[in-house]
Amino acid sequence: MKGPSRGTFPHLGRRASGVLLHPTCLPGPHGSGDLGSGARAFVDFLAAAEQRWWQMLPIGPPGYGESPYSAESTFAGNPLLVSLDGLVASGLLDPATLAPGQPLRGDRIDYPPMAAHRTKHLRAAFEAFQSLEDRGGFDAFCEDNATWLEELALFRALKRAHGGVQWTRWPVAVRNREPAALAAARRDLEREVALEKFVQYVFEQQWQTLRAYAAARGVRLVGDLPIFVAHDSADVWQSPEAFHLDEAGEPSVVAGCPPDYFSATGQRWGNPLYRWRRMRASGYTWWIERLRVTLRRFDAVRLDHFIGFQRYWEIPATEPTAVRGRWMKGPGADFFDALGRALGHLPLIAEDLGEVTPAVYALRDRFRLPGIKILQFAFGDDRSAPSFLPHNYPRRAVVYTGTHDNDTVMGWFHDRGGGDSTRTAEQTARERETALRYLGTTGGEMNWDMIRAALASVARLALFPLQDVLGLGSDARMNRPGRAEGNWTWRFEENALSSAVAERLGSLTRTYGRAASREEIDG
Repeated sequence: MKGPSRGTFPHLGRRASGVLLHPTCLPGPHGSGDLGSGARAFVDFLAAAEQRWWQMLPIGPPGYGESPYSAESTFAGNPLLVSLDGLVASGLLDPATLAPGQPLRGDRIDYPPMAAHRTKHLRAAFEAFQSLEDRGGFDAFCEDNATWLEELALFRALKRAHGGVQWTRWPVAVRNREPAALAAARRDLEREVALEKFVQYVFEQQWQTLRAYAAARGVRLVGDLPIFVAHDSADVWQSPEAFHLDEAGEPSVVAGCPPDYFSATGQRWGNPLYRWRRMRASGYTWWIERLRVTLRRFDAVRLDHFIGFQRYWEIPATEPTAVRGRWMKGPGADFFDALGRALGHLPLIAEDLGEVTPAVYALRDRFRLPGIKILQFAFGDDRSAPSFLPHNYPRRAVVYTGTHDNDTVMGWFHDRGGGDSTRTAEQTARERETALRYLGTTGGEMNWDMIRAALASVARLALFPLQDVLGLGSDARMNRPGRAEGNWTWRFEENALSSAVAERLGSLTRTYGRAASREEIDG
């Protein structure tokens, strides 16, 4: 693939807007959002509000801290997103049995009881499915996805059998993937392995049904592909040779980012790093299959930590912080050329934030990938702030009012600094003054002022977290980087998506030329 000629995907080239919301945040009776009626209602809201994109966070089975960015598999779907009501509609569950054993919260996700409730019913649906003579496309699904499904199912079955501990603490023979040990595990855990395959099958069925429902209403889906994978994952256990690991399977070096304006010690993410030379020698086959599976589910994909494909921060695993790391060369254009040859057009959004260099921009622009602009970053003291001001945007860009890692707009605007804040009181005061002056507002509805600025910009795509559309404060924040607990739990109330909110957002969207035509929806 020659960079400039094959990097543009038709949908991303059109002026449009959308909303960022993870499916777990949807309302519903089973403790967290899922792929059922709540998801369809949200699609209806997006269509009524003239929004053409729904962006999500990674949809794999969450691992440490319930983070979608620390999934047990980069290929699999999250079992907890399977709609139990959808399984009732399929005849696999009795609706009379669905009431949870204990009340489940509606405003937040309480993961242990929610997961226990959903897992119980997934098992019941599996048992019902086992008795069916006609099992639909299950066998074809297993065959089509065998490269990752077989190992994912065995990994999750083994993890459950060993009390949930990470794979490096399993018996050595299984940890090291000795053929005889794996064969014995498949025999001993045959039913548990089959359960995991069934769950992935129904997830994929429900996902594709939702995707078709959205497409029929002119709504496309944006996924999120983290550059790195979790150490305690089927991906690393299945392909240890692709990662920098020691003899015990532990990472020898880990990912992160260096000290910067936001952190004096940098960020030590802890993900194992790729052996890029080995991946290149294999033709990047693992990455190609990873992206192929992702593009079966999404119409476009946010490529997380894009700078890591040009250069990445390598930290010795023995270091407690990111200070003593070093920059290493990433795979660069060779990687994207290989993806393009295998997959054709790449509908990718480059998350080009962090320690960005001219070489990173050159790689992004060679493949004509839109970069990211965060409106909350436009008014502070950081030297890069002017590049986030709307009058400085290029057209090939995606502007966000904020992301899952930021505070909500209202929380950011009313932050007084100090304490847990990353800013001082003086900094927050200067930011507020700059934002009010730039936006020409008194700040009474700062969320709508920011949404209007994003919509009015020349950036082809504007996206806003639902929390900003609803004008919610810091209590609705999705994630606080650096905190191990209390993240990823927010949900919105069922009556929050009013016709008045849809009408207001739709009016602004039409005003700034981002609404879809009937021809585009039908096409």
